[in-house]
Amino acid sequence: MFFGITDIWTYVIGAFLIVLLPGPNSLFVLSTAAQRGVRDAYRAAAGVFIGDSVLMIASAAGAASLLMSNELVFTIVKYAGAGYLAYIGLSMIWGAWRARAVTGDVETPAISPDPFRKALVISLLNPKAILFFVSFFIQFVDHTYAAPALSFLILGAILQVFSVLYLSALIFGGTFLAGQFRQRKVLSAGLTTGVGAVFLGFGAKLATTSL
Repeated sequence: MFFGITDIWTYVIGAFLIVLLPGPNSLFVLSTAAQRGVRDAYRAAAGVFIGDSVLMIASAAGAASLLMSNELVFTIVKYAGAGYLAYIGLSMIWGAWRARAVTGDVETPAISPDPFRKALVISLLNPKAILFFVSFFIQFVDHTYAAPALSFLILGAILQVFSVLYLSALIFGGTFLAGQFRQRKVLSAGLTTGVGAVFLGFGAKLATTSL
């Protein structure tokens, strides 16, 4: 046992695979990189990093138990998150084609001037994430250990290291795509529309989840 962690290598493998799963956070960072470049993409990644950290701390502090025991609170957070994801998706679809129709060019209307704030909100307005964190972490923490908070801290740090590495790969991949998009405006608008549709799908999926 390592600082109250029962099977750290199983956790490391699981955390790595979980980070690779596509979700609204990683998709938003990739979109920001493709449309705004490395600097703004890392601002978005910082929002994801801080948002996930808050959710992990809240999970360890018992916020997940509150969501699981209070259906009204869960419903409010769930629909707020679903609505925000749908708003982002519609903004992407509308903005890409509106910009092309008006100017003949595809600009960057889908990404706000503050990608950090938008990524932070996307991360925080996800009740499934906080429930996931506590249900995943609890499998690897020995609750007879004298300092379980330390165990949660180590598990969270491992997950965040993987997240930073993965988001960095997406950022530099996104900047490469940006160069391709500048030469193919219709393709750029089409792919932005596709990303917007995926966000709508994320919102619909979140809205239909239950405790």
